[in-house]
Amino acid sequence: MRFRFYFLVRGMEKPGLFDPLKVGFLVVALAYFLFTFHAMFTLSWIGEWESFGEPFKFEILVEDISANVGVAFRLFASVLALAGVVAYFKAKVVSSRVRRLFRFALVGEAVFWLGLLVSGVLPLISTLGFATWRVNGHVSTLPVLTELLTNEIPILLESILIPLVLFKLSVELSPKKTAKGAIKGGLIAGSVYVFVFWLTGTSFWVTTVIRQGVTYLTSYPENLFSFVITTLGMLGLAVYTAYFAKNSVGTDRLEKLNFKRIGVIVSILGLFYLWNYLTWILFGNDEIWSNWYGWFLGNNLNLWLLSVWMVGLPLLFRRKVSG
Repeated sequence: MRFRFYFLVRGMEKPGLFDPLKVGFLVVALAYFLFTFHAMFTLSWIGEWESFGEPFKFEILVEDISANVGVAFRLFASVLALAGVVAYFKAKVVSSRVRRLFRFALVGEAVFWLGLLVSGVLPLISTLGFATWRVNGHVSTLPVLTELLTNEIPILLESILIPLVLFKLSVELSPKKTAKGAIKGGLIAGSVYVFVFWLTGTSFWVTTVIRQGVTYLTSYPENLFSFVITTLGMLGLAVYTAYFAKNSVGTDRLEKLNFKRIGVIVSILGLFYLWNYLTWILFGNDEIWSNWYGWFLGNNLNLWLLSVWMVGLPLLFRRKVSG
């Protein structure tokens, strides 16, 4: 076992001998494609608005159509990303063809997130239209504020910030642009992604605790652990990612980046998604089903991230990455 680990590490250091990084990229691209393909052709959402009355019926209809148009663009992006990784797998460096494929993939991914904007705007309009709700016979704004903080604001931020940084990154990947701009764009995009994942996950955990009570955490250690690593652990990762990006934005060549630190960030992100996925598989039952699991397993289109540790781990041992 000791010798096998030694050769594995040596292979990660020397891409010509054995290249787990390329294999990792291929696995991640496949996961990205397969999860998106499944989401695209799982058509159970069609007609779900029929069980609601107006105006929510129309609102859900528009939200579902907009979101699924976005999924179609992400499917297109996943095909291009997979093609780009296959091309990279065959080559020694990132060629102009690979760069072009990833540029269009970024645009498709950006449109996917943009498709969620409707889900943030329409409920916001209806919520502000009824600025006060009655709670126990009294007029209260607390339900409105809770809805804004745990749902509308996170959706608005992710559907605006991520498309902005992805469109910018796709421009920076142009052959006419320098590597410095692409590196800066990639670092900013990565920071925004981690921030969004923390914000979204935390909002769903807060909603779950509000509805299920604190005993939902204290009675189930696996839930408490997931709550802590989501609200505090992912916040720490977001802060560290932003700190790393801030100190690296002036890098003008890919090989000058600290890929060990990038490997740490990517590995933790992947293990976070993998742990939450395995939590349900290992401990899940009807008693602990909640808003958190309903979102994470049913409506979370980023489950493919549970595979990204396969890129992060090789980066921890990689001495050089060419571009």
